[in-house]
Amino acid sequence: MLQIFHKVNFDWLGKRRLFLTISVIFLLAGLASAMVRQFAPGGTEAFNLGVDFKGGTVVTVRFKNRPSDDAIRAALVQKGIGESVVQPTDKPNEVLVKVPQQGAASEGAEQAQVDIGRTKAVEALNTFGADSYEIVQTEAVGPVAGRQLRNQAIAVTLLALVGMLLYIGFRFEWTYGAAAVITVFHDVLVTLGFFSFFQWEISLTVIAALLTLVGFSVNDTIVTFDRVRENLRLRRRDTLYNITNEAINQTLSRTIITGGLVFLSVLAMVLFGGEVLRGFSLALFIGVIVGTYSTVAIASPIMVWWQQRVEAARLHTPPSAKPTGATGNRGPAARTRGRKTGTTRTGEPQGAARS
Repeated sequence: MLQIFHKVNFDWLGKRRLFLTISVIFLLAGLASAMVRQFAPGGTEAFNLGVDFKGGTVVTVRFKNRPSDDAIRAALVQKGIGESVVQPTDKPNEVLVKVPQQGAASEGAEQAQVDIGRTKAVEALNTFGADSYEIVQTEAVGPVAGRQLRNQAIAVTLLALVGMLLYIGFRFEWTYGAAAVITVFHDVLVTLGFFSFFQWEISLTVIAALLTLVGFSVNDTIVTFDRVRENLRLRRRDTLYNITNEAINQTLSRTIITGGLVFLSVLAMVLFGGEVLRGFSLALFIGVIVGTYSTVAIASPIMVWWQQRVEAARLHTPPSAKPTGATGNRGPAARTRGRKTGTTRTGEPQGAARS
């Protein structure tokens, strides 16, 4: 395997307080942004939801000589439709124009919404000439449909996290699975914090990016946890603290190379993808950076902390609850056998700060 770092011996777990503080700052900043926008007088919504979730009108337009997406978007902005989306289709002369909900958000006024949205879109398109295009289809995404899409997106994300927790708990230990899922929550929440702070639009493509981020982050974390499990079998007398530090250092080259290649690909989408891919590319751009960071700085410290607490609870089990022949005077450095991870001690180096 290609190695860009050789003989790395950095104490990652020793810096866990710094890393966790950085994460807490980003999480609190995102939470503050969402709450201030949602509850402050005259504020906006916590997140800038797109037509897919908020409701609006989707107009399918066929041009004789199709102008550029930027030209169509500029015409819509001139007519006061600043949050519209222009999306190409598989047909070269057709585009989808998504107009945000106009007027009152009444669940029973979908046809009125269609008429208003269509009228504004037609006013903008007439700047290219009334005979230069035709309206192929007009559809409405009502408040009910938008709310259903939002709920389904949340449900899909949560189900993915539960499935990962069950698999990792079965394949490794439940503490490993819990640490991985907490890390994924961290990555998604930090990314959403950026979307709230900068008011980037959240559409279905952004949800797809978040699900992609979930898979990417867990994959990186599992590689590190797998190396921890291998080292546990080889070095049964060493501490979990030292073994995890070494596993992070051993997989650091792989983590940086994988994250770096994905980062460069996503950066290209951010720079050259245009407005259609803007939300998707920004979500992945932020997510890849945060996911790579959390693999090293968040997942392993949580796993080690949790595993230490579990082992400490086992060591402090009352003698009457232990099976016959068990010894109760081994102390905190006693070796404990994991179900699938081999035998190890979970203590930290003497003098290391405990969380």
